[in-house]
Amino acid sequence: MKVLGLVWLGTRTDRFHEMAGFLESTMGLTLAASVDGYREYKLPNADVVELFGPDDAEKGHFTTGPVAGFLVSDIDTAREELRGAGVEIIGEVHRTGSYAWQFFRAPDGNVYELVEDRSKLGAVG
Repeated sequence: MKVLGLVWLGTRTDRFHEMAGFLESTMGLTLAASVDGYREYKLPNADVVELFGPDDAEKGHFTTGPVAGFLVSDIDTAREELRGAGVEIIGEVHRTGSYAWQFFRAPDGNVYELVEDRSKLGAVG
């Protein structure tokens, strides 16, 4: 597996409103989407930061802090390499259009993510 970059960061927090204010006002991130308990921010290079409130059932496995997403060129191959190395895979590969992601728990006990984003692959080779 070859990691091509860090392209996504997600965090789940009990202090959702304080964190949203910090990301928007202090960090100056651009709000791209907002619904109850969820915010999405796009960075100038098109990377994404997602903020999840404490009631987000789909991100219940975000228990170790922020989750970083590693860009790979082939998520299915990378997933099998992780599995072959004895890494805990969390759920299935999620796919939407040219974007796919897979959560996993690394040996340090933290949750991370593999990301396949076809829109970024040409830029990084």
